[in-house]
Amino acid sequence: MINKFRMVFSVLLILPLVATAKVTEFQLDNGLKLIVKEDHRAPVVVSQVWYKVGSSYEYNGITGISHQLEHMMFKGTENLGPNEFSKIIAANGGRENAFTGRDYTAYFQTMQKDRLEVSFRLEAERMRKLVIDEAELLKEHEVVAEERRMRTDDNPQSLVREAFNAAAFVNSPYHHPVIGWMSDIKNYKVADLEQWYQKWYAPNNATVVVVGDVEPDAVYKLAQQYFGPLKPEKTALVKPQIEIEQRGKRSIEVKAPAELPYFMMGWKVPVVKTVDEEYAWEPYALEMLAGILDGGNSARFARELVRGEEIAASVGAGYGLFSRLADVFMVVGTPAKGVSVETLQLAVMTQLEKVKTELVSEQELNRIKTQVVANAVYERDSVFYQAMQIGMLETVGLEWQLTDAYVENVQAVTAEQVLAVAKKYLIDDSLTVAELIPTSLDVNKDEMTAGENNE
Repeated sequence: MINKFRMVFSVLLILPLVATAKVTEFQLDNGLKLIVKEDHRAPVVVSQVWYKVGSSYEYNGITGISHQLEHMMFKGTENLGPNEFSKIIAANGGRENAFTGRDYTAYFQTMQKDRLEVSFRLEAERMRKLVIDEAELLKEHEVVAEERRMRTDDNPQSLVREAFNAAAFVNSPYHHPVIGWMSDIKNYKVADLEQWYQKWYAPNNATVVVVGDVEPDAVYKLAQQYFGPLKPEKTALVKPQIEIEQRGKRSIEVKAPAELPYFMMGWKVPVVKTVDEEYAWEPYALEMLAGILDGGNSARFARELVRGEEIAASVGAGYGLFSRLADVFMVVGTPAKGVSVETLQLAVMTQLEKVKTELVSEQELNRIKTQVVANAVYERDSVFYQAMQIGMLETVGLEWQLTDAYVENVQAVTAEQVLAVAKKYLIDDSLTVAELIPTSLDVNKDEMTAGENNE
């Protein structure tokens, strides 16, 4: 949510985009779910294949294996050589990629509408006929290890986030980094990946989402042709992994070469998937709370701490209400030069006390609602994002219809509900704090020089 509130439009003008969307859902005999959303504004189509597997399905010793397998999905099948998948997509004028998250792995292509058959043919091929070559795996070991070094090990804020998650979550699998721990990355074997692939990459564990200038029945026929013959798999039963109750504030320090200090504060909160029906409004109230604190330049953090007191170089709040397991409400910040982390944290807590004790004005709440709703509807102008919303909701165990219900649920949030969730969840007993303590940026350089001298 930190960068979420940049587009402000007339909600009344763009809401009809939601109402007129046509979505058709199909179920193949082998368990594959197909969801087609028509958008005839341009002759393009986005096709996405979502698998219900990600880092939250992993365990110690194989962390990051879902991400590693994502890489291997481009390295050849029974009928395609290494990287041939990507070459065929490019030759047909398409763009393609993939991503792995905590709760899913997804593969996608954007193509001219008459090239959808190419996408389906290739995705069906690698859904059940992947070949994991040992030489290719050894290459990708190094690729993923370098990716981890660049994005995490050499990035102080990423190190803090990884340490934060490891401290905040004890038995929830959100404890693990999506990319995996380095020792695990370097020790996957072909058999490990083959077992993971066989277990999770099956039609009955997949959702295919197609959005664009297409006719649903025609898409269904293509799906029947290419995905229909694939055999289902007996996937593993996922055991409940409910985070144990936190019984006190947790604090962690991370020392790394950096110019400025940084901190993360997170409180355990429910999400739409985990909240009791009686409190179904709470995730949307938490969404509004994040917007009140960090909903653009006029929001409280920017107004009071960045421009007002001038004690923060940056400070933001974030919350994701759609995930498979309970998550955290986050506040992150970097103090202004010459200001201590403790000073900024105290100022943040002062702002949080206000939302826990004082009702938000209707004017402020309505401003945030307008921004949230406008942004949500504006994002649906992207064919790719429409597909992403549908695929993500389905894969975490929700229904795609929540995409449309989001607007209504946000509009229904009251000032009293925002105050209620702030009082209920922003408490010390469920708080985890991670702080970056900068060390000299010349440490690595000094170590290299020392090593050269020793030679």
